[in-house]
Amino acid sequence: MLSILIPTYNERANILPLVSAIEASVKAEHEIIIIDDNSPDGTAEAVMKAKERFTSIRLVKRVGKFGLTGAVRAGLLESRGDRIIVMDADLSHPPESLPRMSDMLDDADIVVGSRLMEGGGVENWPIHRKLISDSARILALIFVNPRCSDPLSGFFAARRKVMLATRFRTKGYKLLLNIIADNRDARISEIPYKFKDRVAGKTKLDSMEMLNFIVDLLRIDFG
Repeated sequence: MLSILIPTYNERANILPLVSAIEASVKAEHEIIIIDDNSPDGTAEAVMKAKERFTSIRLVKRVGKFGLTGAVRAGLLESRGDRIIVMDADLSHPPESLPRMSDMLDDADIVVGSRLMEGGGVENWPIHRKLISDSARILALIFVNPRCSDPLSGFFAARRKVMLATRFRTKGYKLLLNIIADNRDARISEIPYKFKDRVAGKTKLDSMEMLNFIVDLLRIDFG
């Protein structure tokens, strides 16, 4: 079974389009677990409304805003699949790539959705976001040997045993780096994808997240 974990905070407008796209793409047995950090915009209500149409949806509602890593961990504990895919709720990650990512786990332990390999890319990013992303990737290469082209990707698949073997030490957005660092012998494959900036809602990237990223790197390196 495939478990698709989607952390959310204020993503009400994106829930139905995202779930509809996933259901149109994934034909194998699956569950969609949406972990919501008590969004004030009614995200949880939108999930329950979508659940009336799509029975594969499960909602994990948390009382506070505890961050992406905690959300993925909470979703993992609720999941039943032996294959796990983590993706964003803002439609920046292509649902049509999900079946191939799942199939690639036949021969890999981790499959990274890469914006940086041939065939991948980023659409409509302003120059300052590209500079932030490039700087963060350089820091990741210095602190961790990631063994893939896009270690800061938020779009990835992993075998359940790999996820369970990970000591979740990060709090910010770089969970994949944490997983790779804790599973040095894992077989890693990559698949290119085009990152599309969100249409609805507001980005969660701010100066505090960049500070959290530095702290996360230190946790991974010395943890």
